[in-house]
Amino acid sequence: MDFISLDITNALCSDELQAEYHSLLREADAAHESLYVGDRPGNDFLGWVSLPSSITDEIMTEIETAVRPLREECDYVVSVGIGGSYLGIRAVYDGVRDSFADYKEQSSPRLLFAGNQVSEDYLAELIDLLRGRKFGIINISKSGTTTEPSIAFRLLKELLEAQEGVDFARKHIIAITDAHKGALRKLSDDEGYKTFVIPDPVGGRFTVLTPVGLVPLAAAGCDIRSLVRGAQDMEKHIGRSVTGEENMAVRYAATRNALYRHGKVIEILNNFNPRFHYIGEWWKQLFAESEGKDGKGIFPTLADFTTDLHSIGQMIQQGERNLFETFVSVTRPRRSVVVPEDKDNLDGLNYLAGKQVDFVNKNAETGTILAHLDGDVPVMRLELPELSEYYIGQLFYFFEKSVGISGYILGVNPFNQPGVEEYKRNMFALLGKPGYEEETKKIRTRLDKKK
Repeated sequence: MDFISLDITNALCSDELQAEYHSLLREADAAHESLYVGDRPGNDFLGWVSLPSSITDEIMTEIETAVRPLREECDYVVSVGIGGSYLGIRAVYDGVRDSFADYKEQSSPRLLFAGNQVSEDYLAELIDLLRGRKFGIINISKSGTTTEPSIAFRLLKELLEAQEGVDFARKHIIAITDAHKGALRKLSDDEGYKTFVIPDPVGGRFTVLTPVGLVPLAAAGCDIRSLVRGAQDMEKHIGRSVTGEENMAVRYAATRNALYRHGKVIEILNNFNPRFHYIGEWWKQLFAESEGKDGKGIFPTLADFTTDLHSIGQMIQQGERNLFETFVSVTRPRRSVVVPEDKDNLDGLNYLAGKQVDFVNKNAETGTILAHLDGDVPVMRLELPELSEYYIGQLFYFFEKSVGISGYILGVNPFNQPGVEEYKRNMFALLGKPGYEEETKKIRTRLDKKK
């Protein structure tokens, strides 16, 4: 079988960086072992480490059976969730589907997303689209009280029940929530919704291989068995016994931290395939939420090339030298398009006639890497044989393992996110949520002083 590969040759471009990297390999190996023995902070959220291998055929069959009414009877399925309950799903869905699927006939229901923001216009437009159409809802929330998805679900549930009746809604709403507690658990038990459990030892940004990701993806017709198989194969490929440079997650984590210690505080994840965009968004949350704390962390951002070469390329090439890049390359495109011959050749492109467009894309990638290296930007390169469920599954597990190792090297807890709660407290206070009266007074006083 093929695996994704990692080339760090062009990242360690000085004797000092190479020495730093080799010294960090031992730290990375120790951090890797800690993911299995659980002797560091966050050890109660390590359920993702062995998650792929724990997914049985029975679990997959249960998911496929549960989504059948949505697949057979709905034009749309709305996946309601935010953060880790949104980005991983969107990453796979956009990563494998036809770029213009929304404009073509298709057998599977279209997957829509809600609860990932609180734009009134977006929700109004979504309701307009769904009015008079058959749809189902997959509501993903551990507590059932997170503001963004809770508002979306309340609106969508009301619309679905009004259009199709309570009985239809009951059979076409799936809840993914806590096993025992929370508002969504109580509602699901009261209404008789089909439910799946968000595992306690798996934090939100690591949940794409749990029912959080698998249920909506199955409803949309994605090959969840291939996705899981890819993660299972990668779990073995970079498993506990694989150490040092033989383990690509160890190699990636050690390289990132060597660069960080030498002033490279920004990582740009680059791709040359527009279907990769939301995989980058998922990666961004994974690394930002895991590493950005205690005044530390490599800032993760992403770029879609060649498009973004015409916007931020100048900054990358000649701006402040505080960044490095990880290029993601896809070996085999799914389709073939050949540049045609033109008798007038007014655009001067006949030198490319007969060549695949991917040939142009690959050379744009190589040319960009060479230019950025000349601009003193360290470069790593990940290569995927193709952009499919199987290799996305590999990639997900690789990045999850890498961020756990990297976070421990940094000296932070990679599995909490205390800073995320700050905006929530402020928002609840401003909204006047019961129980936040004192916070409301304080924040109103603070805002009044600025007037």
